[in-house]
Amino acid sequence: MELEDHVGDIIRKARQAANVPKETVAKAAGLTVADLEQLEDVGSTSKLVDFSALAPLIGLNGTKLKRVADGWLPHNVDPTIHREVRQITTTQRLSVNCYLVWDEVTREAALFDTGWDLQPIEKLLQENQLELKHLFITHTHEDHIAALTPLRQRFPKVRLHSSAKSAPPEQRNRANDFIHLGNLRITNRDTPGHAEDGVTYVVGNFPEDAPSIAIVGDCIFAASIGRGFISTDLLKQKIREQIFTLPDDTLICPGHGPFTTVALEKENNPFF
Repeated sequence: MELEDHVGDIIRKARQAANVPKETVAKAAGLTVADLEQLEDVGSTSKLVDFSALAPLIGLNGTKLKRVADGWLPHNVDPTIHREVRQITTTQRLSVNCYLVWDEVTREAALFDTGWDLQPIEKLLQENQLELKHLFITHTHEDHIAALTPLRQRFPKVRLHSSAKSAPPEQRNRANDFIHLGNLRITNRDTPGHAEDGVTYVVGNFPEDAPSIAIVGDCIFAASIGRGFISTDLLKQKIREQIFTLPDDTLICPGHGPFTTVALEKENNPFF
């Protein structure tokens, strides 16, 4: 298991978002600029880093940042309690996760994003004898929708859900919408900031009282967040309002990197 962002990635994201010069951050951390660049590039440096002084300059929590630097991982997450949820990871220029969720009785399935390749999605559908009914898009960046066209050609009756302004009205998410997938219930929460059309889907009512899951796209990762292409401040606000208000045991299913939970991110994510 590896985090999507090592400690250097986290520092670089936060420093760029805060628009703080490298020289200022390096001095606070007790590093040269070259040392800081090495830390941001590879996630480590031979020098002692003063995370407690560095972090406040760029809007991070120093204690949590040091925890990530020391190797924190979401080891105590067990996604296997959700028998009807699969993470599908495909790789081209980078690795990206999409998710297949289904009702165990009706065998109706929903896909969340497509990733790069349709083949592993088709394989899971066939192996589990599933009928694909819905496709939910977390945001329209290329890596998350690369297989959209072949998927819609292969499954022309699939119902598409998106918050993209360019989507036809019948495909757009609406506040307070809920979709039934057999006994499962799917709702949406707006989480822009990384992307203008960013949305989180919450799936609940799993068998045996398994916790709900939140499929978040690139909104939040284990110990990090997505790049604030629209606004980092807006992204953090939406995470607090729309994700951290979910029950602590909610399983977070990110677009990159490992599973985590709401409780773990409140406790360990340096951006909060």
